[in-house]
Amino acid sequence: MKPSDKFEDLVELISILRKECPWDKKQTHDSIKDNLIEEAYEAVEAIENNDFDELRKELGDLLLHVVFQSKMASETNTFTIRDVIYSISEKLIRRHPHVFSDTVANEENEVAANWEAIKLTEGKESILDGVPKHLPGLIRAQRMQEKAANVGFDWAQWELAWVKLNEEIEEWREAVKEQSVTEQKEEFGDLLFSLVNVGRLLGLHAEESIRKANEKFEYRFKHIEKRLKEQGKSIVDSPLEEMDELWNEAKKFPG
Repeated sequence: MKPSDKFEDLVELISILRKECPWDKKQTHDSIKDNLIEEAYEAVEAIENNDFDELRKELGDLLLHVVFQSKMASETNTFTIRDVIYSISEKLIRRHPHVFSDTVANEENEVAANWEAIKLTEGKESILDGVPKHLPGLIRAQRMQEKAANVGFDWAQWELAWVKLNEEIEEWREAVKEQSVTEQKEEFGDLLFSLVNVGRLLGLHAEESIRKANEKFEYRFKHIEKRLKEQGKSIVDSPLEEMDELWNEAKKFPG
């Protein structure tokens, strides 16, 4: 079999692998679920790096998982890849009545509000039901806030959310001084949630921002390790003052 740009050839290729490859034959929906998440994150990383060659490859890996999961489902007569395609096509048409019907929506916020209203008619008990519990906490907080904002439950402006943020900072400070660890955790969580809220109202993405901060910390800390190693020193035995000096040195270079 040769490489092809036809979708049906990809479906056939995965069917062959499912029959002929010992590793592919052993897989289940559950066994490769973490791989699916990993591929999604790798695609996000390619986007943030503006690496479109890598993004092309990672989107292929994601597509592989869609077809692979569908193939396994078809083996138990649960659903097929055609069912998957029909399902998303039907949903997109139904949730875009301003495009495919006579609903009027000229602004982005009107589209979002209509989307949430339609979801409630589909059997959802809450507009928050579609936010997976396994999402990273910062992403989940932002998505829940966005969904609530879509139906008008939001701060009128970021300055008002900033006042709430300051309240949460003070409540956490008091909890640290006087309350139990359980209460400290709760107040810390409230503080993080409020911080996400302020950032969202300013057009910032919490998860993206913390990833950037993590990368910056990693670069600067590794700079400390590298410089100490060049001097024949171990970071374990180096005083904080020396590490701070090298940290400030690292800040002079882009990381």
